[in-house]
Amino acid sequence: MFISVLGRAAQISGIRLPLFLSRISAGFPSPAEDHIEANLSLDELCIRHPAATYFLRVLGSSMTGLGVYEGDTLVVDRALKPVAGMVVVAVVRGEFTCKQLAYEAGVPVLRAANPAYQDIRLGQDEELEIFGVVVHCIHKMPGV
Repeated sequence: MFISVLGRAAQISGIRLPLFLSRISAGFPSPAEDHIEANLSLDELCIRHPAATYFLRVLGSSMTGLGVYEGDTLVVDRALKPVAGMVVVAVVRGEFTCKQLAYEAGVPVLRAANPAYQDIRLGQDEELEIFGVVVHCIHKMPGV
């Protein structure tokens, strides 16, 4: 899975959108409430550290098991400390890649979330460079 950088979050406009606080039924329909309870800023929802947050586009399918698909937009925070289990964007052999961070015997491993892809194990002379932690994944719904 490769990544292309779209831009930094500090450039976001700050548009606020209506938020309905009533829950949405995914089973049987329920009557909708006709009023807006608050306004929601996608910046506030998705971005904690604007100066350290980037948007990256996914190219590939190695992370589909964790809901990351080709064409998705990742919100990546460089201010967060990566720990095992987090999905990260790393630079491996000069290329961006998105994988789940793990450790085996204290050595970092970048795990794919698709059985068609192998995990990435770095050679002894290679150093792992974590670009940032993926905090959100934005994708379109099928048919849109």
